[in-house]
Amino acid sequence: MKMRQWLMIAICLTMGLCAACAQAEEGEIVIPQFDDILQFRVPQNEAMAFVQDMRIGWNLGNTFDANFDSYNGNEMNIESAWCGVKTTEAMIEAIHAAGFNTLRIPVSWHNHVSGEDFAISGQWLDRVEEVAGWALARDMYVILNIHHDVYPQYMYPSEEHYATAERYVASIWRQLAERFAAYDEHLIFESMNEPRLRGEDIEWYFDADNARGLESAECINRLNQVFVDTVRAGGGHNADRYLMVPGYCAAPGFACASYFRMPEDTAENRLIVSVHAYTPYSFALDMNGTDSFSAYGASSKREIANFMNDLYKKYIANGTPVVIGEFGAMEKKGNLQDRVDFAALYIASASARGMACCWWDNNLFKGNGERFGLFDRKTCSWPYPELVDAMMQYAGYDQIPPRPEN
Repeated sequence: MKMRQWLMIAICLTMGLCAACAQAEEGEIVIPQFDDILQFRVPQNEAMAFVQDMRIGWNLGNTFDANFDSYNGNEMNIESAWCGVKTTEAMIEAIHAAGFNTLRIPVSWHNHVSGEDFAISGQWLDRVEEVAGWALARDMYVILNIHHDVYPQYMYPSEEHYATAERYVASIWRQLAERFAAYDEHLIFESMNEPRLRGEDIEWYFDADNARGLESAECINRLNQVFVDTVRAGGGHNADRYLMVPGYCAAPGFACASYFRMPEDTAENRLIVSVHAYTPYSFALDMNGTDSFSAYGASSKREIANFMNDLYKKYIANGTPVVIGEFGAMEKKGNLQDRVDFAALYIASASARGMACCWWDNNLFKGNGERFGLFDRKTCSWPYPELVDAMMQYAGYDQIPPRPEN
């Protein structure tokens, strides 16, 4: 055998990559093949098995979470105000058929409540239940939350506004627990989305010496406890429903910090740590950042492994499950291969540690915004089927779902 052939085989064995030897045609998108992803010991308990069965999820983003400081007209039109289309059962069927086993439905409630007790509009709640029901009827898992309600008059996590925030969280979850009490464990409640000091200079980051940040983190701990207590008192399946709780701004680092506290719970091991991680940030979320990513690059692998290792060591290794409720990488200059590399490595790394992930999809494919679109809801099609392929290959399925039609 010639020296060059030996060298190629040595490179493949060293990197643990079958794809390095593949003769891909120019322009062909190749899904990375990993032989070197370390499989972590995942405790065998009911909660960990539950999250592993969630496998891979998809966010119905910029839909029920759309909101306005003020608006006129029919509140039901808000559903399509940001994403441009109302949800149909055919969309949910297409999501399910592609292999997504979890549907996260972010919901902003504050444009749909009234009175001192924050009574939710009946027609808005009916519509949320209708869409959730389409997924539940297909035995999908559904995550329902409080999303863009971080305002002083609703749910602002500071001591100054805590009394209102507690009343709001308790009221919303009392109503949701009552409405959905008959639904089984396939329906998951998530207390809050990225709770933080919105509009302040430490909105997305503070250090352990920042008193204002620590005050907010403690308010979030208390609001998570109110959420758990309220749902558990809601009757029916709420007594042992799985509940997701985030730390400050849902960042992994804050969830792993000493000032984050898991709520006390009357149900045994039914709490899930909720985090969001658009990592590496420069590639995944920064519009002015890099458009390049390699699944085989040491720095790329290290950034993803570092935060997942922290979550694994603090929670999963001790039997507490973790769900990454939002992740993704926006389209930049036609960088599909880079995003396929990212999706494959991200899901492979999360699956190896027993975590489930949900891709953030805002139905945006063009323009200057955050182009996280994966499923085109107007045409019920998949513009980037290779991205779906990459995720499904590493989502833990014994039989990989068939590629969705473009």
